[in-house]
This record gives sequence, C-alpha cells and structure tokens, in this order.
Amino acid sequence: MIHYLNGAITELTPTSVIVECAGLGYFANISVLTSEALQGKKDIKLLTSQIIREDAHLLFGFHNADERTCFHLLTSVSGVGVNTARMILSTLTPSDVKEAVLSDAVTVFSKVKGIGAKTAQRIIVDLRDKVLKLDLDDTNLSTVNNRNKIEALSALEVLGFNTKIAGKALDVILKKDPELSVELLIKEALKRL
Repeated sequence: MIHYLNGAITELTPTSVIVECAGLGYFANISVLTSEALQGKKDIKLLTSQIIREDAHLLFGFHNADERTCFHLLTSVSGVGVNTARMILSTLTPSDVKEAVLSDAVTVFSKVKGIGAKTAQRIIVDLRDKVLKLDLDDTNLSTVNNRNKIEALSALEVLGFNTKIAGKALDVILKKDPELSVELLIKEALKRL
C-alpha cells in the first residue's frame, strides 16, 4: 500500500494532483479543500489511501491525517463510495462532518451534490459512535469555557460518561446556543451520548 507521497507537484487541478517521486509521477484524486491547501506549493508530503478494485487501482490524496481518517469513515458507510466521500470532503472539513454527525444535521449532508436525505441519515446513524472516538483538530469549533459547561461536564462524569467525549458533545451544543443553562446542557448532552 502507498501510505504517502513525498515529492514535487507537477500538475494540480481542483480534483487531482500529480506528484513526482524519484522520477515517477503518481496521479492522486483529491478533494477541492486539499487542492486549495496545495496551491502555491512545490514540494509536498501528501497522505494517501490506495483503493484496489477489480476494475481499477485508485489513489486518493489528503493534505492532513484528519481528512484521510474522515474519508475512511465516510467510505465505511453503506451507499457512500470513494467519489461521494471525496465530494463530501470537497464541501465540508473533517470537523464540519463530525459536528454535523453529532448534531444530527441531515440538511448539512443533503446540501452536498449527490447526497439525499436517506444517505445523509445513514451517514449520521453509522458514524455517530465512530466520530465520538475521533480526535480531530477542532480548530473551527468554538470552545466555550464557562461555568455552565464545567458544571454540566462534572455532572456527566458523575453519570459515568467519558470526560473527553462528553466535553466534545458539550462544545457542539454550546456552539449552537452558548447561553444554555446547566440543566438544558445536560439534557441535550444526554441525547447525544
């Protein structure tokens, strides 16, 4: 398996890149977000996922480990192929995907070309438990450290929930409504945990 490519970009389009490594040019399918991250760069280290099928050998490239992990999660969902997963990651960041799954945001996935309501619901149901275990770089999720969050987190710990998982669920809830009371925070968190 090809785990990553380390070399020079010889061609870059919004959906593909050719990376020259030791005189060989490797073609990799990429998301639009990865293409934007590679703009203006000459030498790169591109993480990859190699898909071997009966009719094709495909290479997908990712600008970071979070995107590759999210790609593997998405393709594990029945009805979501590699091209659909790439389309989702061209529209949503890995943190956006995680947030949409945790907040049951069917409409977020439905806005992606080729994703209907049923597929969006299947993604949310299939990935809910898996994304809780992910440690994605949540730089675009706002972290609200207020007294209500601390009290709600403490209560969830007493109930036996994992601190890290409960904290991330609270972050998702607080992003939507930072003014929730401790009681409402706990109720909302219990629905997600």
